[in-house]
Amino acid sequence: MPLRLAARWDALPGNTRGALFMLLSAIVFSAMGGMIKHVGGELHTFQVVFFRCLFGLLTLALFLRGQGLGVFRTNRPWLHVLRVTLGIAAMFALFHAITHMELAAAITITYARPLFIILLAILILGEVVRWRRGLATLAGFLGVLVVMRPDPAALDMDALAALASAALIAGALTMVKILSATDRPLTILMWFATGAVLVSAGPALWVWRWPEPWTWALVILIGAAASLGQYLAVRAYREGEATLVTPFDYTQILWATVIGVLVFAEVPDLWTLVGAAIIIASALYILYREAQLGRRVPPHGGDAPGPDPGA
Repeated sequence: MPLRLAARWDALPGNTRGALFMLLSAIVFSAMGGMIKHVGGELHTFQVVFFRCLFGLLTLALFLRGQGLGVFRTNRPWLHVLRVTLGIAAMFALFHAITHMELAAAITITYARPLFIILLAILILGEVVRWRRGLATLAGFLGVLVVMRPDPAALDMDALAALASAALIAGALTMVKILSATDRPLTILMWFATGAVLVSAGPALWVWRWPEPWTWALVILIGAAASLGQYLAVRAYREGEATLVTPFDYTQILWATVIGVLVFAEVPDLWTLVGAAIIIASALYILYREAQLGRRVPPHGGDAPGPDPGA
């Protein structure tokens, strides 16, 4: 970055830098979703997940040269195994939903994950949830049901896969919260990145077919985008306040809608738009209430941004 441009960037308020980082993260993750949907028309979901994990790990390795095997040192290997299992299952469900649903609808449903995180925080972590936050959580879940269609006859396995991915991501992130009490963030990250490649390789080989040259370029970009999107989100929360930068993550729904319209000729219906509005409003209310109470507000109630459980 040129010195003059770097000086102007440093002169910006922290919240402004954080908001811009989160906006870029949302754009990257939305583009990744579009690439997953396109590649999913040629390759099985198992292969797409494997390539995302493989090239995500290779991208990560470029930045972590010289760390050595000591980065994997932990006293809780089985919790890491459980975190990898939940994360991979979430990725399979998420990529399937993105491939077979309208992109905007699939991404919108994944924002149900804060609701599951709150439930797991009560059941596993023993946290206390106040009644206002409980009602906002219930409202957000109703928003998810609206996107999935109020008529039970309209429910399908693709929408349920998107919802399952949100629940599985919540479980994986709960494991991250537990592990973070004893293990370094880099250890948690490398256990997942490596384990995900190993676990996803078997299913991918079962359905293997060689991608076309252009598809190779896309699957490499998917892996790189996953790492870049997470990096940008981390920088966002480092630079700015969570209550300010988190709303910019919800622009993913907007970018996913634009990509769906321009690339896949998908026009969201009224139910998707109404449900998205309810989900966003409930999540932002939770953030607002937590900030009023003077508590540290983690992203999405402890969630990781982006439609990707590899965070």
